[in-house]
Amino acid sequence: MLDHTTISAIADELAAAEASRTTVPLLTGRYPDMTIEDSYAVQNEWRRRGIAAGRRPVGRKIGLTSKVMQAATGITEPDYGAIFADMVYENGSVIEHSRFSNVRIEVELAFVLKDALAGPGVTVFDVLRATEYVVPALEILSSRIEMAGRTIVDTVSDNAAMGGMVYGGVPVSVDTVDLRWVSALLYRNETIEESGVAAAVLNHPANGVVWLANKLAQHGDRLEPGEIVLAGSFTRPMWVRPGDTIMADYRDLGAITCRFA
Repeated sequence: MLDHTTISAIADELAAAEASRTTVPLLTGRYPDMTIEDSYAVQNEWRRRGIAAGRRPVGRKIGLTSKVMQAATGITEPDYGAIFADMVYENGSVIEHSRFSNVRIEVELAFVLKDALAGPGVTVFDVLRATEYVVPALEILSSRIEMAGRTIVDTVSDNAAMGGMVYGGVPVSVDTVDLRWVSALLYRNETIEESGVAAAVLNHPANGVVWLANKLAQHGDRLEPGEIVLAGSFTRPMWVRPGDTIMADYRDLGAITCRFA
């Protein structure tokens, strides 16, 4: 594993790239022996610094849970990242495009927890019991590491490419809707670009939260009451340009809109 000095230096580099809206060269090209555990150590150092600087953690994101996302990235295992309060936008927000790098949008469901979830051994039934409600969400992807040739190690180090999220629509209890069949149409400037159904996330979007709770246990962590969990995208990432208006129609669960200034 990488030593703490190297992990700290990588965290410095990624923090600088985030601040300047630039990208850095692939980590795997410079640290060929870097492991997934090294990359989570980098991410945790970045998260620790954010908390120390006064940023408020509000949840986690799960990535690469569906076949469409794995095909789009060439990465075949899920990952996770941290969400801070300043990354969360309300429905209808105008968002500064230049705040992010390599901006893309994904369609997801967000689970809001009323109880803690601590692995190992968390099941889908545990997740459903611990969920206060589920609400439609969009994830804004922002990549601070160059895109071509990225591996899971690069992506995890980059906080799983988490840039921000937009929530909206209708919050629902898990027992009032079949979450597997929640579907969405994703529009850019009044044109449908993507569509999908939530069962694409590991056969049930709650399974993404199962994976996360059990993975966090391996890192001595857990999900806390009140946290937001983005369960994973069920569409391919859609590129976003300055001036684009985005709308996701979740039918009975309402719609989310935002504009990138």
